Amino acid sequence: ATGADGVTVEMFSALEDLGVLKLTNILNKIYDTGNVPEDLLKSVFIALPKKPGATECGQYRTISLMSHITKMLLRIIMMR
Repeated sequence: ATGADGVTVEMFSALEDLGVLKLTNILNKIYDTGNVPEDLLKSVFIALPKKPGATECGQYRTISLMSHITKMLLRIIMMR
């Protein structure tokens, strides 16, 4: 699923080597400066019932939809 930016994984794949280079430059700049664009900080939270007919908060689980660029940035931070 796409995040708030509407960019899919297929769009990144279509960019091939040039896209990887540009994306690497952007992510390195964000990592080095610590300035994350506002668009990358947004995510959509969705509550999904664990069982049909859930009525209490404990019967739900929450997922967040975020942009693929944000996911890549988080993976880089975790690895470093």
